[in-house]
Amino acid sequence: MDRIIIFAVLSLLVVAVSWRTIFKLKSHGFYRFISWLCIAWLISTNYRTWFTDPFSIRQIFSWIFLLISAYLVIAGVILLKKTGKPKRDRNDKSLYQFEQTTELVDTGIFKYIRHPLYSSLLFLTWGVFLKNPTLWLSLMTALSSVFLYLTALVDEKECIDFFGDKYIEYMKRSKRFIPFIFEEHNLCLTIKYPIKTPGNFCSPLRLPFLLFGSREKNVVQD
Repeated sequence: MDRIIIFAVLSLLVVAVSWRTIFKLKSHGFYRFISWLCIAWLISTNYRTWFTDPFSIRQIFSWIFLLISAYLVIAGVILLKKTGKPKRDRNDKSLYQFEQTTELVDTGIFKYIRHPLYSSLLFLTWGVFLKNPTLWLSLMTALSSVFLYLTALVDEKECIDFFGDKYIEYMKRSKRFIPFIFEEHNLCLTIKYPIKTPGNFCSPLRLPFLLFGSREKNVVQD
């Protein structure tokens, strides 16, 4: 019963901060909302094992992932506010104020990865999962990871719409989530825009190549 109560409270908080994008399938906020719900379920399920067997391998990796998560979100938000020059006149109600950047941020952690905030959520997802890994929770963790990946894809489309070729060039010299891992300079980057949904951003048939560094070139979406 306590698990349901904790999940309900966390879900209400998620809805409160995501209500503008819950029904906007073309917004990255919709996919992030689903991921947040998955994370809320992981937390509500594993909270009792947060400090159980603290020196086990899984707990050590869990805390490493959680610390990385905290660093990424703090560093990312600070840079977005300091360098991105967020302005309300960007006129996109689906974005939080600090996301309404008018300058492309490609320094600091953004020099290496395009989505430190979503990377933070990935590390949070897996960090919480490792507190008490089970088959059922592994499915929830995988679901959260997939929706964070879709969040990043849609966010990149939105950034290309706003920043244009400058962002496409930035994509070629940066990674999506983890520095120096997975060659992503050709992950459906050579795309004809506009694109309508994350489904035709990169075909699901290409997903294995996207995750593990395909050398696929000159992908054109129509």
